[in-house]
Amino acid sequence: MARALIHMPATARKGEVIEIRALIGHPMETGYRPGADGKLLPRDILTRFTCRYNGEVVFSAELHPAVSANPYIAFHTVATESGTLEFSWQGDSGFAQTEKMPIAVDAP
Repeated sequence: MARALIHMPATARKGEVIEIRALIGHPMETGYRPGADGKLLPRDILTRFTCRYNGEVVFSAELHPAVSANPYIAFHTVATESGTLEFSWQGDSGFAQTEKMPIAVDAP
């Protein structure tokens, strides 16, 4: 399992725009580099990132070999109600990881 770091507010006011930052430790091997034996290293990249807020997709991204190792993604969403944000990464070789973070939303 890769190490994921997620930074977001634990609380927000209803209607407030919040910033969410997510980083996951992953080598992102492109499949274009030769190894010590001269053969190409097998491709191993993350291909998809999705964030769901109480089950509804609020942000998603398709990732490609040009993305650096340990991809960092930052985005904004509107705090609508208390609940859970679910962060999912999918990649080559069956890689899949999901992290969840709670958020408490107060009335404006």
